Amino acid sequence: MTEAAAQLSHSAAYRVRFDEAAPDGLLRTSGLLRYAQDVGWRHSEALGLDRDWYAARGLAWVVRAAELEVLEAVPMGTELDVRTEVVGYQRIWARRRAECRLPDGRLAGWVNTDWVILDGRGRLARVPAEIHQRFPAPKLSDPLLRVPVPVPPADAALHAFVVRPHELDPMNHPNNAVYVDWLEETLLAAGGAAAELVTARPRRYRLEYAATAGAGSAVDAAAWAEGDGWVVRLVGPDDVVLLRSTIEAAGSPIR
Repeated sequence: MTEAAAQLSHSAAYRVRFDEAAPDGLLRTSGLLRYAQDVGWRHSEALGLDRDWYAARGLAWVVRAAELEVLEAVPMGTELDVRTEVVGYQRIWARRRAECRLPDGRLAGWVNTDWVILDGRGRLARVPAEIHQRFPAPKLSDPLLRVPVPVPPADAALHAFVVRPHELDPMNHPNNAVYVDWLEETLLAAGGAAAELVTARPRRYRLEYAATAGAGSAVDAAAWAEGDGWVVRLVGPDDVVLLRSTIEAAGSPIR
């Protein structure tokens, strides 16, 4: 492996804590997103680009979209090997891939995350040359992940939330993993086939984060069956769409 290729990846061990497991004793889906996010930051810090570096330049990365697949059950107490890699860039965004492996080497799940970079006023910014130098990944030909979602049908299952203070991250908005908790809570509330899909393996999620909401904001969810899976749309105040997402049993090859 060349030095440049080695710079693009980073690994760390994560033990599934008691509070990260659901009542069935298995890691929640949102845990995969949390690990992927954290190991990405650890990678950046290892190469000298920590949060202070970004703060000094008025820059921040925000998740715009993610695709993930849950392949294996991960019991509480399991130590996962989590590996992140910078896949590539376009002008204002970058894609990372994280793979979570069980102690025997089996792939338990993977996450592809599309990050956009913002300036101090919350506007899209160009990825700085310094980042390209530390992470010499290729230019991507693929576009940002999009998840087209129509207006919910009249028979959609409805659910409602209020954004609570403990769901806010250091950027003062619900962390991207929280939206997956809301998605699954909506499906569990719908019951039947929707609820069964939450624990199916393998299963795949596609998530497009369209906007954010603050503490105390009302969030309305709608879920309905479409094709072989379910669609979940989250809407915040003033009918602003926060999340467009799909979940389905994953029978296709790993991407």
